[in-house]
This record gives sequence, structure tokens and C-alpha cells, in this order.
Amino acid sequence: MKTSIHRLPRKYVTGLSLIELMISIALGLIILSAVVGVFVNASAARNELERTSRQIENGRYAVEVLSDDVRLSGFFGELGAGVLALPGAVPDPCTTTTANMSASMALHVQGYDDGAGVPGTCPLTNLKLNTDILVVRRAKTCVAGVAGCEAEQNNKPYVQVTLCDSEAVTPYVMGLSGVTPFPLRKRDCATAAGMREYLTHIYYVSTDNGSGQNVPTLKRLQLQAGNPPAFEDRPLVEGIELFQVEYGIDTDGDGNPDVYTADPLNHTYGGCPAPCAVNNWANVVTVSFHVLARNIDASPGYLDTKTYNLGRDAAGAIVTVGPFNNGYRRHAYAGLVRAVNPAGRRDTP
Repeated sequence: MKTSIHRLPRKYVTGLSLIELMISIALGLIILSAVVGVFVNASAARNELERTSRQIENGRYAVEVLSDDVRLSGFFGELGAGVLALPGAVPDPCTTTTANMSASMALHVQGYDDGAGVPGTCPLTNLKLNTDILVVRRAKTCVAGVAGCEAEQNNKPYVQVTLCDSEAVTPYVMGLSGVTPFPLRKRDCATAAGMREYLTHIYYVSTDNGSGQNVPTLKRLQLQAGNPPAFEDRPLVEGIELFQVEYGIDTDGDGNPDVYTADPLNHTYGGCPAPCAVNNWANVVTVSFHVLARNIDASPGYLDTKTYNLGRDAAGAIVTVGPFNNGYRRHAYAGLVRAVNPAGRRDTP
């Protein structure tokens, strides 16, 4: 018995020719290239969004830090108006002897326009040229040792204010814990009055971020324990490229600014024909600041050809910077803050 093998006619045999294979591969590569392109574009967009988000966050955080500190400038607990005597000259903010710090308390803010004239005693690390320096003096809002506030620490500067009527001759003591006696009392004239840490904050822009990277950074010098105390340099916000400040000066004592200037050190007005630096600083009631923030990393294919307005200089002219003609995206931020304590003491009902 023979077994028959059924064969398809030649015209029904299927298969894949070389040409068809090559076309299939080409189509697959086109689709793959499109998918890769979409992925690359999405990744680039995501990276750019992250860079921009970080820049916005840094700029807003810098404004918030400065605003909060300026708002509290001149706060020394229960210390009343008119108690602090003005120093005979503008003090060196980085001389940390007890006498100098005590004499400086009456000047709640101080500054250096474009960094000019800043004393060599200030340990500013890689200070960026043509940016302002701002000094803020105040006490902590909490009393040492109470809940939420660190305990009193030896060799740290503190301010103690009396609430006892019989101690009115000595309304306050400012000095180092463990070195200076703090004898003042509360209203009952028996319990020791609370002590608040004395703070001096010096804000400036550095060309590095404190970790060896060439990234412009807003930094702050602040007092640390010691005899005498020393300043510690703390990086605050990366990407802050420029910092400009204007000060609102109250010339008639009503608590409202009558004139704005970028340089109270050399400002004159009708009631003060010669520069009245000490009085000008003591009469600052508002602070207007301008911050230029940039991305940490450059954006591929981007060229910054914009110009940015950063307030006015000491002559009253608008400060304009740029174009920078590089790949960093930038944004200018501004804030206007009232120094509540010195301004509020002048308010009239």
C-alpha cells in the first residue's frame, strides 16, 4: 500500500523574502527612533522642569528667610522704646566684644552697598563683587531653656531685660553666659528674668556653595559660642547670584518711610545736611530687597539674553543687570518688609 504525500502547489508556498525582511527592519527602526525621540524629549523636559522648579523654590526661600529675619530685627524681648543709646559711630558688625555688641543693639539693621567698605574683620568667604551685604541684629523670640528653645549655653551672648520696677536704673544686661552676671528679675522682683540669645546675622552672596563648587550662594555669618564669640559661615540657598537692598528711612518719627536709599551710610536729607549714618540706620523702618536667582545647571540650547531690574542704586538710578549670554535661566524676586519692632514703637494712634 502506498502512502501519498500531499504537496501544496508551488504558488501556495509562503515565506519572507530578504526585501520584506529589510523593509520590516527599517519600519521597526523608524518606530524605535520615534519612541526614543519621545523619551529623550520627555526626559529633557522633565530635567528642565526640575531645574526651573528648584530655581523658583530657591528664590522664594531666600526671600522668605530674609523677610522673616528683617521683620524681627530690633526685637529684644520686653525692652522698651528709647532705652538703647545710639553708638557714637557706625559699629563694626564683626567685632564681637561684649562692649561692641551691646553698643550695636540700637542699630537693628546695617549694610554695605555693593559690599563697599565692609570691614576686613568679617570672615566673608569668596564674596561676590557688586552685591550688597545686610546685617540684622535681634534676640531670639524664645527664652533660653523653655520648651522649644535650646538651653542656656556658656560663652553665648544673651540679653536679659528687667520687669522689676526697682531695677529700672538697669533696664537690661547684654553679655556672655558664664562670664557676665545676669541679675535682673521678673515683675515679682524675686524670680530671675528670662534670657534670650543675642543674634547677629550677616547676609551676603558668595561665589561658591561651601562645598567647593563654583555655584553662587546666599550665605549667612552668625555668632557661635566663644569668648569672644566667633562667626560661623553658613550656606543658605544655592543659585542666588545677586542681592540688592534699599532701606526706607523714617525722617519725621511717625514709623513710616519718608525716603528710600540704597546707602544710608552716605545719605543726606533736609534735616541732616551732612551724612548722618548712625541716625539713618537707627531710623530704617522698612527694607526692600531684590534677589536674582539662577538655575544650578545650564539648560542645553538656551541663551539668556534678558535684562533684570534690581531696584535702585544710591543715586536713584535703576539697577539693571544682563544680558548674561549663557545657558542659565534666571528670575528676579523682590520683597518689601517692615521692621516691626523699631517701626511699631513710633506708631501713633
